[in-house]
Amino acid sequence: MRRLFQGTILTVLLGLFSLEAIPARPLLAQERVVIAIQPTLASDEMLTKAKPLKNFLEQGLGGKVNVEIYVPSSYAAVVESLRFGHAHVAFMSAWPAQLAVQLGGADVALAEVRQVLHGAEKVEAPYYYSYWVALPDSPHQSLQSLKGKSACFPSPISTSGYVAPMGRLAELNLLRTPEGKEADPKAFFKEVLFGGGYGQCWQALKQGQVDATIIAGDVPEKLYKEVLASTRILEQQGPIPSHAVVLSKELKEPLRSRVIQAIVKLGQAEHRDLMRSFISSIFVGFKPTTATEHLGSLTRYLKLARLKYTERL
Repeated sequence: MRRLFQGTILTVLLGLFSLEAIPARPLLAQERVVIAIQPTLASDEMLTKAKPLKNFLEQGLGGKVNVEIYVPSSYAAVVESLRFGHAHVAFMSAWPAQLAVQLGGADVALAEVRQVLHGAEKVEAPYYYSYWVALPDSPHQSLQSLKGKSACFPSPISTSGYVAPMGRLAELNLLRTPEGKEADPKAFFKEVLFGGGYGQCWQALKQGQVDATIIAGDVPEKLYKEVLASTRILEQQGPIPSHAVVLSKELKEPLRSRVIQAIVKLGQAEHRDLMRSFISSIFVGFKPTTATEHLGSLTRYLKLARLKYTERL
């Protein structure tokens, strides 16, 4: 099933997505700011929901800079829009943000602070954890005992549901990856299912289709608490970075600082709904950061598992 998700490999990403219909002319920083938003809904729906955000940021920039919202068709295209200067700013999840830094020389300026769950405690933080779980009556007491068994991963491009769990397997020396190759979950598990989401994997575990699955501290609280109340935690991985605000190298001062200041104001209580309505329902605010600080743990897991970003077209 994992092959179904590998429609685009990282090397193809460098050229293919630059051909997407994105703003054609080079950006003039003092004229406009283009913000790329990682797609989570249909493009038209996201653009409609983004209008209040656009107006808010234009006002925050003194009404003299035109803000344009751009919703690419894929995560990879967000990276490319920053890399080729078609966008100045992007709201994106951790793994694409890491690629934007690695491939496009972009900067991570802000980390999203969200209401997440650390164990049983609800906190406001720019990071969270994910957990390997099994049913209470399962004979498995540790991750080591799952060798040769079955597991459900939410998605092969999920930071908390695949990258960190695979990195943790490698970190514990349970999964060894030959030089030049990506870690393969089937080198440890006999059967691997990609469920398409945490809820689907939870159903697979409850129905006895797999021996273990993963839950993360940024999923809906109801689902999280239901899973933890009905399972045994076998292992934890993290900290896992939240979403980030990434800036293109084409965005120059003094506009660069003004854009950051305008975005930070979205964290004020009266403005949070602008972000919650279509980017992150658990958004609280932003924290100044760097790629090294915010993405360090992700980079470590990627190196441990030697994973490359793949995306279904």
